[in-house]
Amino acid sequence: MKKLSKPANDILNILIVLSLAIMSILVFGNVILRYIFNSGITWSEEMSRFLFVWMVFLGAIAALRENMHLGVDIVINALPRKAKKVVFMISNLLVLYVLWLLLNGSWKMTVLNMNSKAPATGTPLGLVYGIGIVTSVGMAVIVLTNMFRTLLVRNGSLSMISNSDEAIATGTADDCDQETNGNNSTKLTI
Repeated sequence: MKKLSKPANDILNILIVLSLAIMSILVFGNVILRYIFNSGITWSEEMSRFLFVWMVFLGAIAALRENMHLGVDIVINALPRKAKKVVFMISNLLVLYVLWLLLNGSWKMTVLNMNSKAPATGTPLGLVYGIGIVTSVGMAVIVLTNMFRTLLVRNGSLSMISNSDEAIATGTADDCDQETNGNNSTKLTI
């Protein structure tokens, strides 16, 4: 599973970075062309909007993979381990249902709009709506993997979100400096 996860993870990150880079270049280049040369790229704004949509949906997949979506887990943290497992499975089943709704709606919109073209780029609008299909399938794979791990691994994580203490401990808050004061508590300075 890890052998499949690493290339998929790399491809996802590359697509997000490429979307952001191309979008930034198009917008910046169009601003320069408008203000300095009094012209512009006619399709730049539309393509940037499409790339932004794709970047946001791909970022949602990446956030789910890293358990970075917002959530409130105060009630779940108070439950015993077996109850946490049941609640975790129920919440994942609800997420799978929502992903099914997203897949179904995205499929219908993609098929409906494949013959419709964007006005400036001529891109089939089905390609824009197709990101819903990619997102729902990608997220469903992640959710199913998490459910599978929960059933098989004895002391696995039973949270769909990570809290700030875990993020600090794993080093995801790289932009923060940590200072330890006399009573072994950690003070963050940004």
